[in-house]
Amino acid sequence: MLSAKSLFQEILDHDASFRLFCSIAAGGEAQGGWENARIAALTPEEERGLAPRIARHGADEDKHGRIFRALLRKRGLQPVEVPPAADYTMLLERGGIGLAHARLSGEEPLTVEDIVVYLAHSRVTEQRASEQMRLLRKHFADHPDIGRAVRMIADDEDDHLAYCHEELLRLAAAGHGRMIQRTLRTCALAEIRVHRDVSLAVTAAMGRLLGWSWARSALLAAGIHAVYAYERLGGWRRMVSLRMPERRDPLGGPATPSPEFA
Repeated sequence: MLSAKSLFQEILDHDASFRLFCSIAAGGEAQGGWENARIAALTPEEERGLAPRIARHGADEDKHGRIFRALLRKRGLQPVEVPPAADYTMLLERGGIGLAHARLSGEEPLTVEDIVVYLAHSRVTEQRASEQMRLLRKHFADHPDIGRAVRMIADDEDDHLAYCHEELLRLAAAGHGRMIQRTLRTCALAEIRVHRDVSLAVTAAMGRLLGWSWARSALLAAGIHAVYAYERLGGWRRMVSLRMPERRDPLGGPATPSPEFA
């Protein structure tokens, strides 16, 4: 039976596919950690109170990268180079979404508008991350090898998404509402295209590693295109809505340590 659980179980059980999965995840999380650390360092004076939360966001992302690398070490595996077509964060940047790395590598302080762009980009991508981790938590929360890691990362991603809602609503109340909605829409429409393309690339790579038949690969590709069609027709709107989270200030305080993983 073709299901999300059976597909991921197949990836988990095979060393080469698990190696690729963890390498892709670790690379993306490490990149997110660097981006957030630089944004925290460059936060403008008007938003300095936000800097510790941005830094906490980055520390969480770094922690997730360490967790995925630790899962590889536990299996006696080394990370593999991520195929460019499967590099989600690089493709988003190349599409002009978020803050350019060239800007973050400098020392010029960001503007409040830059912070809006950062938060809108994060709100969209954290929606995707939260949904994906929620799916893994549903099926693998009690798995003896990856269950603890899945639960920890899923909880963090929910906190990151809540933080984006809270801060964007604060900035909307301060007069940035139109820019926020415009930026959210642009980010969401770009993200669903990148997610489709990355999903196709990862599925093709996994198919080669696991020896999937042409029919099975074609069926999975058709499913990815169907998800994109749904998101393009209106599913993207879930990525741009804003509501105050039940848990306020979810990124207040230091990052949760993970000595059992790193």
